[in-house]
Amino acid sequence: MAKNRLHQALQSTFPEIETLFSNSKGNNYWQIIKQYPHCESILESDKEQIVRWLLTLKGFGNKHAQKTAKKLLELAHKSYPVVENGSVETKQARYYADRLLVLSSQRERIINQMTALAKKLPNRDLEILESIPGFAQTTAVRVLAELGDMRRFSNPNKINAFIGIDPGRYQSGEMDSSLSITKHGNAVARKILYRAIGQIDNAAKTNPCHIADYYESKKRSSQTKGFKKIAIASIHKLIRTIYALIQNDQLYDYSVATHNQKDFCRN
Repeated sequence: MAKNRLHQALQSTFPEIETLFSNSKGNNYWQIIKQYPHCESILESDKEQIVRWLLTLKGFGNKHAQKTAKKLLELAHKSYPVVENGSVETKQARYYADRLLVLSSQRERIINQMTALAKKLPNRDLEILESIPGFAQTTAVRVLAELGDMRRFSNPNKINAFIGIDPGRYQSGEMDSSLSITKHGNAVARKILYRAIGQIDNAAKTNPCHIADYYESKKRSSQTKGFKKIAIASIHKLIRTIYALIQNDQLYDYSVATHNQKDFCRN
C-alpha cells in the first residue's frame, strides 16, 4: 500500500526518480526520496552538496555518490512536475518514503527475532535451507516460518497443495499446460518461493544449482510457455529438493543433486 501511494505521489513531483536505480525500492532509495521528494529540491542543491549527503547513506562510497548525484541532477533537469515543491503531493512522497523506512526497520527486527528462534530449533533445517545456492538467511527463515516442520508432510505434493501449487501432470522434470497456481493455499509462501527462483537463478552465475539449470533450460527451449509457468514448475522442483534434503538431514550439494536427477529421469 505505501509503495503504491509513494509511486502515485512521485508521478506528480518527480516521476523520473523511479529510474534512479534498477529497482525502485530499498532503504537508500527511500532515504533519497525523503531528502529529495521533488525535482526542485534537487535543483536547489549543487552536486557537491548532494554528494556529501549521499555519503551519509549506508554502502555509498565516493564513486557511487558522484555517479548517483550526477544522475539525480540529470533526471531533475528532465522532469516536468505537475505540482510545486511544498505541495501536498510533495509532503505525501516524503511521508510514504519515511513510512517505508519505518516498516523496513520493523521487518528487519522481526526477521532477526525469527532467525534467533530458528537457530534454537532441535534440527538444522535453517542450515539446510541456507545451503541452497541463492537462499539468503532471510529467505530461509521466511520459508521455515510459513511451512513449519516439513517432516509432517508425507510427500512433496502435500507441500504443493499446502501452498497452492497444482503440479498437474508434472513428471520427470517435464512441464504440462495444466501446471498452475490455485486459489487456495498459502499465498505468502508462494510469493517467497517464486522470488527464491529468481535468487537461485542469479546466484547460479557463481554458485551452480540444478534448479537454475532447469529454469534456464526451459526458458531457452520454450516457444509458447510464459516465464511464470516455468517458474511454477521450478518451484515444484525446489520443493522436492527441500523436502529430500530435510528428510535426509543433508546439505545441498550440486554434484549429488545433478546425479540424483539423472537417476530419477532414467527410472
